[in-house]
Amino acid sequence: MAATQLTPEPTLSNRKLILAGQLAFLPTGVLTTLLGPMLPILIARWAINETQAGDLFLVQFLAMLAGVQLSGLLLSRVGYRPAFLSGLLLMACGIATIYLGSLWLGLASVATFGLGLGLIIPTDNLLIAEISAGPNPGSSSGAVSLLNFFWGVGAVFCSLMVAWTEAHKLLPLFLASVAVFLVLLAFAIRNLPFPAASAKSAESAPSWRRLAKTPTIWLFAAVFFLYPGVETAVGGWIGYYVSRLGEHGLAMASLMPAFFWSALTVGRGLGTAFLRHFSESRVLRVGFAAATAGIALMIWVPTLAGVIPGALITGLSFATLYPITVARLSEHYGVAARNIGAVMFSLASLGPAIVPWMVGFISHSTGSLRAALFLPLGGTVALLLVHLFEW
Repeated sequence: MAATQLTPEPTLSNRKLILAGQLAFLPTGVLTTLLGPMLPILIARWAINETQAGDLFLVQFLAMLAGVQLSGLLLSRVGYRPAFLSGLLLMACGIATIYLGSLWLGLASVATFGLGLGLIIPTDNLLIAEISAGPNPGSSSGAVSLLNFFWGVGAVFCSLMVAWTEAHKLLPLFLASVAVFLVLLAFAIRNLPFPAASAKSAESAPSWRRLAKTPTIWLFAAVFFLYPGVETAVGGWIGYYVSRLGEHGLAMASLMPAFFWSALTVGRGLGTAFLRHFSESRVLRVGFAAATAGIALMIWVPTLAGVIPGALITGLSFATLYPITVARLSEHYGVAARNIGAVMFSLASLGPAIVPWMVGFISHSTGSLRAALFLPLGGTVALLLVHLFEW
């Protein structure tokens, strides 16, 4: 009798954790993309050049990489709660101070919220994948897709709010509001029943020598590196690509990233329902095939009539691919994914640093950004080929 009464509790607990994860990913989307819309403002405020401004991205990337490594250590040894709450509070400290002082304080602030992002992104993704796993096909992938929908909402919201609040002299208030939201969220969820450190997790700490002999781990590594790199390259360079299409393109340049990120966000919102009716393997294959067509359309039809639909097709096609990959990692390795995830999410940080940089390098070397976009196209084709096989 008592056992029957206790049965619904895990479901209720999981629902609260899923809601906490979704709420946390709203400001995570804001902070991940914050430097993009704020860069012109910070350059003018601190009177810095483009090289110094580029240091901000480098600092954020290195801090995120450190945070990802720390998250793997925390998840395997002490569970999800310390990593989750520390990530929120570090993000709050970073965004609250970035606009208060000099470039040096700004760099420290970026490093602080970058460390927080490195903690929260893998922790939240793996948490939702772990507690959402069930007998229904696609349940875990759908939950992770919905989680990343909230990240997309935060990313789109960030660009709009930075532009609006700066125009109305309210930018410090916006930054402070995000910081307050993060602190209140950490306080509100501090006592939720996060999964604790698992003895099984410690016992099943992976033997990397053994894992390295299996093709699956290399395929996961390739996807975690390539996909975020390709996504960031397309979203990061599409505005500049359009600006070089003439007067009409210049007027549309600032809106083009919004087309891409909005399509990605809408697709992730629909992904939960979509994955109930189609297998993950089919979604991955169709998604990468359609994304290949979308990027190819942008390259071969270098006009607004080609780039706008190409951006929308690519964004929608990419929508569920990364969430499915995260869910498959969790399902394939079980609690050992807490350890393996640190390496995979590190690769997911390296890809967005290297692939977009290579696009810029090729563009500068050849004098053609259009030619450089063959790199993300080739990466998407490679991802399609990887997923033609079951693994």
